Amino acid sequence: MPGEMTAANDRPVVFLASKFRPELVSALGQRYTLLGPMGKPLPEAVAALPAADASSVRAVLTLGTIGIDRAAMGRLPSLGLVCCLGSGYEGVDLAAAKDRGIVVAHSPGANASSVADVAMGLLITSVRRMFSANAFLLSGDWERRVKRSFIGPGLTGRRMGIFGLGQIGERIALRAAAFEMEIGYFNRRQRTDVPYTYFPSLLSLAEWADVLMIAVRADAGNRHAVDAEVLRVLGANGHVINISRGSMIDEDALVDALQRGVIAGAGLDVFESEPVVPEALRALKQVALVPHIGSETDEAVAAMSTMVLANLEAFFAGRAVPTPVPSEALR
Repeated sequence: MPGEMTAANDRPVVFLASKFRPELVSALGQRYTLLGPMGKPLPEAVAALPAADASSVRAVLTLGTIGIDRAAMGRLPSLGLVCCLGSGYEGVDLAAAKDRGIVVAHSPGANASSVADVAMGLLITSVRRMFSANAFLLSGDWERRVKRSFIGPGLTGRRMGIFGLGQIGERIALRAAAFEMEIGYFNRRQRTDVPYTYFPSLLSLAEWADVLMIAVRADAGNRHAVDAEVLRVLGANGHVINISRGSMIDEDALVDALQRGVIAGAGLDVFESEPVVPEALRALKQVALVPHIGSETDEAVAAMSTMVLANLEAFFAGRAVPTPVPSEALR
């Protein structure tokens, strides 16, 4: 139960599912006994724990992309809290957690501004062909007076369709408005507290938009939501930007659409099989690719770490965690 201590050293035991920043690990180590990471996938790492260690684990610190499944939870009989660093929790078996009475917490909004910044960077890079322009300059072609035009549509007056108007999507909308873009969105439900145009489906949003911005929370129900048909209606002048999760886009369909000119370009911070990026995607010149850096700012990391520590502290003190996953996610 919350507040229960391990018999061995009177400090709660927290299992680390991945490598985390040294500052966070140091702060955790001052309060808790830490196990892991073990350099192997989480299910294997948990299975490799000695029985005494496995039975002592009260909390698991993980990432949304790693999560924890039912089998791993089953090997941790004293587990009471799964805490995700970051807003995502798609890898956590929420049904298994509910069955066991395990609390699931995350860090909502902590990285929203940082991710929104990267989203806009990818947008500008894709629409204005910044990577191609950079390559043109570095190749020396500009100095050799090789003729090359980078004239094309700008951002002013263009339509941004945001798929998922949560905390990250809202911040992207604010930034897009500053670029004088028109904004629409598709959500699970229409919001009455924003001035943006609501669309009843992803397909209708993509058909309207010049830029499709993917900022929705990923789950099993929306895998490959952005498919060949969505890309087709986005159109030959359209761009797709993804700062959500790689699973949101059918990567094969995206490569095909880019190769055939079905859409004009893309900007991606996330990929379906990270860190593996398909060679066909790497070879495309009209794509901006970065290695999942959306939340990698000092401010975002500090805010996420603060939420993790607050959730652990509350749990072990027998209080409700301050940032549990939404109750509807557990239904």
